[in-house]
Amino acid sequence: MSRQSTMKVMLAESPNSPLRIADVPKPVPGEGQVLVRILASGVNPLDLKIRAGNAAHARHPLPAVLGIDMAGIVEEIGPGVGGFRRGDAVYGMTGGVGGVQGSLAEFAAVDAALLAPKPQNLSMREAAALPLISITAWEGLVDRAGVSADRKVLVLGGGGVGHIVAQIAKAAGAEVYVVDGASKADYLAGLGATPIDRAAETVESYVARLTGGKGFDLVYDTVGGQGLDTAFQAVSRFGHVVSCLGWGNHALAPLSFKAATYSGVFTLLPLLTSEGRPHHGEIMREMTRLVEAGKVMPRLDPHRFTLDDTDEAHRLIENRQADGKVVVEIDGSHGAERLEQDDLRLRSALDLFLR
Repeated sequence: MSRQSTMKVMLAESPNSPLRIADVPKPVPGEGQVLVRILASGVNPLDLKIRAGNAAHARHPLPAVLGIDMAGIVEEIGPGVGGFRRGDAVYGMTGGVGGVQGSLAEFAAVDAALLAPKPQNLSMREAAALPLISITAWEGLVDRAGVSADRKVLVLGGGGVGHIVAQIAKAAGAEVYVVDGASKADYLAGLGATPIDRAAETVESYVARLTGGKGFDLVYDTVGGQGLDTAFQAVSRFGHVVSCLGWGNHALAPLSFKAATYSGVFTLLPLLTSEGRPHHGEIMREMTRLVEAGKVMPRLDPHRFTLDDTDEAHRLIENRQADGKVVVEIDGSHGAERLEQDDLRLRSALDLFLR
């Protein structure tokens, strides 16, 4: 057990103010919690909205520690926790909203129900890229729409959530199509999806070309705004539309006249209400299975950031220059990840010896 009594966090003190490193007491895990030594923190556009004071739905008042996604190593086990041991490599969507400490910190005491074992074939940086986008993709595609091998799936937007939606749908055996810019065509084709150039073709055109005018069985909108109206146009009769960005006012007639259905996804609910948290842990376990089977892999922006560089990481997203998911590596994470790998090797050797 670490004897360190304080930890470093990146603090957002007021709307749009510069982030500041602060020393705060290291948390102690309570009932149902584990203390995780955080090695990597995923950065999401929602973090920037919270920091700017423009995300009332996230209920995360400033000053606060941001960061929704994390990957790290279990440091301590709180009362009433089973299924995890000190030294386990874990990941999950664990805070950064609802007044719960986020992952831009050296440690966090997190609800064990939100965690899952980290995929063995991913680095901490890669694992930290997955939780929010994976849960959002899974809840819409699997929980709401019941994706299956007999479906034609259209994904609007091949970015963070979209590229995971495409991979989960492909893993389920579905026929997958993704609308995005021409620059992503080769990458999307490499995922096994059919790319559609949003600038070169209208929704009417690709619905006619690819479905004979019938429409797609399942449409997942990750764009919002006009994207949701496009989804209503692209869906088939008795089909299903899912959106993770259902903002604005939309005419439902195009959906209703097809007897199609709609589901919204609000991934933050379990963190904000505590209802459904174990399911988030279950989804992450399913993602571990898919990743280790080679069916899902996150796309990371090539830039490397430490805790001190968090402002730069935020600017990359704000300026729309990120090419993949942005991740902040907590100081010392490279050495910690080597320690994690050594610990896992020693544990495997011990397990073999004791058999």
